[in-house]
Amino acid sequence: MDKEIIFLVEEAPEGGYVARALGHSIFTESDTLDEIREEIKDAVRCHFDEGQRPSMVRLHFSKEEVVAI
Repeated sequence: MDKEIIFLVEEAPEGGYVARALGHSIFTESDTLDEIREEIKDAVRCHFDEGQRPSMVRLHFSKEEVVAI
């Protein structure tokens, strides 16, 4: 059992946010940051059995910016 699970959270091209777990087949999406946090917790609860769930979820936010030259 992993003590923690890491999610990569990115802004979706069509708006909102998408999150995917690194090393696990867990993916979720939502409209706001507050909602994506709740969706991630729900997804982790659904993916793991109670005794196998990680004790911590770490969110890594990635934001892409384009700079014109």
